[in-house]
Amino acid sequence: MKKMKLSVLLAMFALVIGVLAACGGNAGGNESEGDTSGDSNGGGGEASETSIVVAGSSAMQPLVAAAAEQYKGENADADIQVQAGGSGAGLSQVQEGTIDIGNSDVFAEEKEGIDAGAIVDHQVAVVGMTAAINPKADVDDLTKQQLIDIFTGKVTNWSDVGGADMDITLVNRPDSSGTRDTFVKYALDGETPAEGVTEDSSNTVKQIVADTDGAIGYLALSYFDDDTIVKSKIDGVEATNETIGSGDFPIWAYQHSYTNGEPEGLAKEFLDYMLSDEVQTTIVPEQGYVPMTDMQVERDAEGNLTEK
Repeated sequence: MKKMKLSVLLAMFALVIGVLAACGGNAGGNESEGDTSGDSNGGGGEASETSIVVAGSSAMQPLVAAAAEQYKGENADADIQVQAGGSGAGLSQVQEGTIDIGNSDVFAEEKEGIDAGAIVDHQVAVVGMTAAINPKADVDDLTKQQLIDIFTGKVTNWSDVGGADMDITLVNRPDSSGTRDTFVKYALDGETPAEGVTEDSSNTVKQIVADTDGAIGYLALSYFDDDTIVKSKIDGVEATNETIGSGDFPIWAYQHSYTNGEPEGLAKEFLDYMLSDEVQTTIVPEQGYVPMTDMQVERDAEGNLTEK
């Protein structure tokens, strides 16, 4: 009888142990599923479904930041971190998968070390660029040849192009800058700029040009929002949405938002939002950019211009 009772107790003890083990295994399974749901939302990066990191072109930063703020105002759970760093950094980081969206002023094909076939291009706007001149230089219109002569160091005094008798100070961008790539390609016809002050941040370039007598740099049109610097015409043509859209003003570039593969989750939702009528008809022009729908011409990665 005692042996029988002991065997029953042992059987019950084994049953309890089995139930507890099953519960423990199920709890571990649920935790694993939760971890999976917190993976990147697609398009690279390590963000959760409600958080993405966008970085790259400083020329794009004002536009993307404004759109992100409005999007977050309408979607309280969304966390969109917008950083600069330059087009080269944006392309390399999205290729590596360390950010969700990499912003660039240039096609990925134009940047050395970038596998354009591995990332996906989303063109969200067009940016115009032109020379930014210190007001004391007394110049507001340059021919393209004068611009080339100034930035290659052949002309060193503003009096040689109809301005004040004042030395010219060049303010350049680093090689990683998409703004530099665009300006060199379409304003300087590929000529290499002479040495000068080198600064990556567009805000800092604007401040240096404004504070330095005789300085000249180049900026996206969104930075010409006050009278501290002069927005130069090129060959008598002012940079406007209309002249850029028609192709009459030559210095412009697509604003590319690249993802590592097709975007998903918040990355896709935000890019769709960037291309929506709500953004293209309000934030894009308000921030000094050209809506994609205003473009009557288009360019490829080699710079070939064709009518739409």
